[in-house]
Formats: sequence, structure tokens, C-alpha cells
Amino acid sequence: MDDSPTSEASRETEAQARAHTDPWRRLDVPIIGIFCLLLLQALVWASDFLIPVTAACLGYFVLNKPRRFLATVGIPPVVSAALFTAILTALIALLLVQLSAPAAQFIEDLPSLMAQIKQKLSAAGGTLEAINDATVAAEEIIDSQDAETVEVEIVSDTGIASALFSMAPGFLSRILFALILLFFLVASGDMFLAKAVQSFDRFKDKRRTVEVVHTIEERLGYYLGGIAIINAGLSVAVAIAMTIWGLPNAVIFGFMAFGLNFVPFLGGLMGATIAAAVAFVSLDIAWATAGVFLTYIALTSVEGQFITPLVISRRMRLNTTIVFVFVAFFAWIWSIIGMIVALPILIVIKIACDETQSLQTLARFLGDVDDNKAGPEISN
Repeated sequence: MDDSPTSEASRETEAQARAHTDPWRRLDVPIIGIFCLLLLQALVWASDFLIPVTAACLGYFVLNKPRRFLATVGIPPVVSAALFTAILTALIALLLVQLSAPAAQFIEDLPSLMAQIKQKLSAAGGTLEAINDATVAAEEIIDSQDAETVEVEIVSDTGIASALFSMAPGFLSRILFALILLFFLVASGDMFLAKAVQSFDRFKDKRRTVEVVHTIEERLGYYLGGIAIINAGLSVAVAIAMTIWGLPNAVIFGFMAFGLNFVPFLGGLMGATIAAAVAFVSLDIAWATAGVFLTYIALTSVEGQFITPLVISRRMRLNTTIVFVFVAFFAWIWSIIGMIVALPILIVIKIACDETQSLQTLARFLGDVDDNKAGPEISN
């Protein structure tokens, strides 16, 4: 054992260094926790800004490969960006025009539909009647307690329709912002990729960055493009089925199926429940409600179990539990739009982890049991 003054001095220096660094190490967990809480609050607070930005970024990844193809035939990025945004704008405008009349009628009829559902449930007798009586009694108790403390006068009779229509300008402004941002992203060409490559010093890292971006563009574009086409076919099938059942404004259910089917697990169930609720009020036949529900579920099941695996080829395998938690988290912070963009965001994260050596542990955690055996798969 070396007891020289030099070794003792070095050990003392190391002890002092550990004494200075250990307090900072003990602060790592609280600092990370505070950062996560602030990040969560920022995601909720800035949702009106982040939702269209996220949609534009996902659209940029999808359209980048077609933009490069057009560049090979001499079309500049600005022209490609204008072409893509013009097509998207025309499709959205056509959708809004075709959907505005039946949607307005459906929203106008929504209060009466809810009242009829409540009336039928109240007249059902038995347990439902007991539950309704208990609910009414609880509301009366709460109202009586509130009357003793404070009296509130309602000066506005704004209904559900007025509230929904008041949200339209904000919704349209987000769509416009997303389209404008998408135009600038696509028109920039490979500028952002070049900036990312320039931030690395080693050629190996530069090449890896390009490979990751190209992989994200290919797989995400393949997934979103395929799912959009499949959902369009599903929407037509649902609209036809609801028309056969005799539901009013059946086209609404077709468009609803198109949007909700981007939501894993819950999208089909939500659409089937809404259709069954309308059938419960609109159709006189008692078993028609179950028929509408089962028809909707059958169509989405055929799509999810047979058509999507056949067309998409299941190119990414994801942990089902993680997908469900991810969708639930984004539904909590961004509502229905968050449920739609949750899976594409998770796909981007999974691809980036797959292509990054230091994130292989996280990639295996996000992947399914057979992720390393059967290759990547997209689960919808």
C-alpha cells in the first residue's frame, strides 16, 4: 500500500471532488421530475399551437419523399409545396362543404336526440329507472345546497349547437395554420436535414442521421398513406351500411368512421356506440340498435384484422400496452385530435430508437414480444 504524501493528496482531492459532485447527483431526480411536470404543463397549455405544428411536421415527413421524386424530374420544392397544399386545401374545402349541411342538421337534432334517449331510458323501468331516480334525487340535493349558499342567474341560453358552431373559427384557423406551415416545410426542401447533418462532426453520425430521417419518411408515409386509403374505403362501407339500416344523415357516420379509425382500440368502439345511440332513438325496431352496433363493429373488425394487415404488411410491431397508454395520454392532453396523432408520433419515436444505437433499450421496450424475431410491424 502506497502511503506517500502524493497518494494521500490525490485521495484527498478525489474525496473533495466526490463531495462536490454527489450533492448535484442527488438533485438529478428532482430536476428531471420538475422538467417533466413543466413539459406536461407546456403541452397542455400550448395545445392550440402544438396540435397544428405536430400535424404539419407529420405531413412534412409523409410528403418529403414525393417532393424528392418531383425534384428528380425538375420540379422545384416551392412548386411541389404549392401543389401539395393546394390539393390538401381543396380536399378539406370539399369535405367541409359536403359535410356542413348534414353536420349542422345532426348538431341541431342532438339535444332532442339526447332528450329522447333519456326519456326512453327512464321509461325502461327496473334498474334504469332506479338509477335515474337516484340521479334526480342527487341533483335536487346538490341544487338545494347550492341555493342555500349562492344564487346563480343564468343569463345565456346558449345551446350545444351554438357552442359547437362558436368553435368553428378556431378549428378552421388551426387548419389554415397547419397548411401554411406545411407549405413552408415542404418548400424548404432538405434544408432541415442539411442543418441536422452539419451539427455532427463525424461522417458516421452524418450518415446515420440521413438514414434515420429517410427511414421515418418511408415507413411513416407508407403507414399513413395506406391507412388513409383503407379508412376511406371503411367510411364508404359504414355510410352504406347505416343507410341500409335507415339511420338519418348516414353520411355523417361514414366521415366519423374515417376519422375515428385512426384511433387505435377505441375508435371503432366509439363510432359503434354513437351509431347505436342514434339507432336507439331513430329506429322503432328494438333489436335494430344491437344490429347497428354489431354491423359497425363487424366492418371495423374486418378492416383491422384482415385488410390492414394485408395492405400495410404489418411493417412495425409495437407494444400494445404502450400504444394504449400513449393514446390515452394524448387524449388527456389534446382530446380527440391527440388520439389521432398519438400513434404516428409513437411510430416516429420507435423508428428513431430503432436506428439509434444508444436507444436500443428503449426501442426494445416500445416493441412487441416478437419485435426482433418477425421484423417491424405497424399495429392499428
